[in-house]
Amino acid sequence: MKEDSIQIRRAKKADICQIVGIEKELFNDPWEESAFVDALFYYSGTFFVAEKDSKIIGFVTAGMEDTGESVYGHIMNIAVTPECRCRGVGSSILQRIEYECLVLGADGIQLEVRVSNKEAQRFYQKMGYSQVFLIGNYYGDGEDAVLMVKWF
Repeated sequence: MKEDSIQIRRAKKADICQIVGIEKELFNDPWEESAFVDALFYYSGTFFVAEKDSKIIGFVTAGMEDTGESVYGHIMNIAVTPECRCRGVGSSILQRIEYECLVLGADGIQLEVRVSNKEAQRFYQKMGYSQVFLIGNYYGDGEDAVLMVKWF
């Protein structure tokens, strides 16, 4: 799959069903459909899908946070279908959300990833993210998360 054969665009309500399907396929503790509907309502400017041949093959949703000292993007959910991994889709949607957060005034961007998800951690490190610290019992099943940040 060539990177130019996919389209990155803002998510829309009609995409939610496919996004939920990807979420349920990939995660043991998937977001409910209502969470994606809320994300689209509150963060429509920072919710993107990767599409190939009219099929959603990945997505990312993020919000902007202001600590009073800095503004940063916070990736809340990101996924790429298994058959489309290692083909530039993840890099493309990650770069798109980073760009959008930068345009919106972010100094950097952060995300949480399961401590057991070494593959994702390596991917984010390759994309310029650094491990900052662990968050204990972050996930519903009690697993810790690694907080990763990329400063612009």
